[in-house]
Amino acid sequence: MSHAEATHTAAVGAYVTHMSLRNRTHTSLLSKLSQSLRVLGVALTFGSLCLPPQAMADNAALMKLFEIMKAKGSITQEEYDQLVAVAQAEDAKPAPAPAPVPAAAPALPSNARLEQMEERIAQTEAEMKELDAHIAESKKSLAELDKLSSETPKDLMEKMLDGKWYENLSFRGYAQFRYTALYGDNAEGLNVPNDRSVSDTESFLIRRGRLILSGDVSDHLYIYAQSDYAGSTGTGDFALQMRDLYADIALDADKEFRFRVGQSKVPFGFVNLQSSQNRAPMERPDALNSAVEGERDIGAYFYWAPKEKRKLFSKLVKEGLKGSGDYGVFGIGAYNGQGLNRGDLNGQPHYVARFAYPVEFKSGQIMEFGLQGYTGSFVSRTSNIAGVGTPSSPEHGNKDERMALTYVLYPQPFGIEAEWAWGRGPQLSNDMTTIETASLQGGYVQANYRIKDGTATWFPFVRYNHYEGGRKFGTNSPWDHVSEVDVGLEWSPNKDIELTLMYTHTFQRTNTSAAPYDEVENADRLGLQLQWNF
Repeated sequence: MSHAEATHTAAVGAYVTHMSLRNRTHTSLLSKLSQSLRVLGVALTFGSLCLPPQAMADNAALMKLFEIMKAKGSITQEEYDQLVAVAQAEDAKPAPAPAPVPAAAPALPSNARLEQMEERIAQTEAEMKELDAHIAESKKSLAELDKLSSETPKDLMEKMLDGKWYENLSFRGYAQFRYTALYGDNAEGLNVPNDRSVSDTESFLIRRGRLILSGDVSDHLYIYAQSDYAGSTGTGDFALQMRDLYADIALDADKEFRFRVGQSKVPFGFVNLQSSQNRAPMERPDALNSAVEGERDIGAYFYWAPKEKRKLFSKLVKEGLKGSGDYGVFGIGAYNGQGLNRGDLNGQPHYVARFAYPVEFKSGQIMEFGLQGYTGSFVSRTSNIAGVGTPSSPEHGNKDERMALTYVLYPQPFGIEAEWAWGRGPQLSNDMTTIETASLQGGYVQANYRIKDGTATWFPFVRYNHYEGGRKFGTNSPWDHVSEVDVGLEWSPNKDIELTLMYTHTFQRTNTSAAPYDEVENADRLGLQLQWNF
């Protein structure tokens, strides 16, 4: 190559490099030019020639080279015109001050430097291929994760979880730590069934300690198991106790028709079906709870509810509106009738039916109406009464039947909850010698208000509780008269913690724990409860 040709080539290479940095709008054009001069550019960059800076100003030679490239077809007429225009515009600018020329490093032979460059290019290409592989793998993983969304097709989810039914099971639970203080001499002897914290001798109490395992084994089978670490409250020392152990067997895909078999809640009374985890007052009212103390028994039930009503039942619990849960719009079944964790004593099951219908108005307000009833025979437990002896009772038990009405205005924000029951059941006679069948009646009315404050919820409430009738689950089924008013406040700073303060004035309450079953009147107590959910 002659010195003049080298000078022209150097000018072109330097000019292309200079233009690519100063004028980004010509990137595509200069890229094509650089490709056409690849061999000359490499020779210029890595060769042994050391060209003087004046060569870059040889505009006539540069124009000549542009003409040769156009004649050979390396560039189009349009590209030639643009290059000439840019060169002329750049030539019109004042030349920058010459930069100091650094001492030239000893140049390697041209072939050696070209080989070195080729090795670097090959290494870079290998790194790029490896990076592309990582990107492709990441995209694949993201695509798989994206499939596992709330919109995942049911058949795809079933395929992924096929044979892994245990993946659908979940653990949850709650515990209640309680303290109750009695006030005044009139409170001596006050006894509240199932709440051992109401006592002159008790201090702190773990009222409930629940652990729940539940989940869908398949599209048609749901299992539920609940244990209580404070299950023997009111009957002796603490012990682990079974509360629930049942299966829901669905007859259709939407689970509108289902059977429940095992030990579960008896569908009688809204407040009995409502979980203690969700209830604001510390204990259930006597008129409803005396029908099924412990709320559970072994039996089999059939439940039906349309799909939209099932969603509404679920919403009432999830949104903190103190719902009772999904026990169907209509339920019917049979159970032993002797109470929680007790065997049947007469071979005659109790029969129960319930109708509950929630309605959501256009305003968003929700109401619920309910009607329920049960019938059967109950065998009372008896023991000796000092000076009287052991009361006699029918061999197969006394007639035991009740019906109740329910009305609920869910707290949005003001709410009302009311139930009233009538019926007849076992009751100790006035002379304490026999257990006979007698009438009973009672209920409760509760007003409440729900206040949302960020993540916190305030829930003030007031409740009147009344009952007159026999307490069939008590030894000898004694007469029970209850008349009380509760005023309380539940505060939940978040979904995990609830703190409840409740004052109760007792107008009258029978001590049904032991004969002679004295009456306590005008007594006061204050309860404090901490509940944690997990």
